Amino acid sequence: MASRFKKIRLSTKGFADVIDITAEVRGFIDEVDESDGLLTVMVPGATGAVTTIEYESGLVNDFKKLLEELIPQDGYYEHNERWGDGNGFSHLRASLLGPSLTIPFKSNRPLLGTWQQVVFCDFDNRRREREIVLSVVF
Repeated sequence: MASRFKKIRLSTKGFADVIDITAEVRGFIDEVDESDGLLTVMVPGATGAVTTIEYESGLVNDFKKLLEELIPQDGYYEHNERWGDGNGFSHLRASLLGPSLTIPFKSNRPLLGTWQQVVFCDFDNRRREREIVLSVVF
């Protein structure tokens, strides 16, 4: 029986590092025993997020620019005053997108749009070793 859980390990650069994890998501769905179900992709932690995007360099750069406009790195954040770690912007960006995503799959294929990829976003202000948790429900 195939596992219903899997962890993906990533080394990230931080500062809005956007990593395409679609191949890992598809590979996991291929491994499960049932062909139809729901996949949850989740990042434990408060400075990372999971979303979908057309993973194309121009759009990824536009996405990073939008985040900088909405939640600038050099803004004033009370979190930084309290903890002194300078990553208040990271927490807010991650909160805006959220830590998880649910994707239905049928016949062992995720029901994603043609140009839709699953991405992990690391918003912290330093390099990190990250884990992404994949879980399926039938």
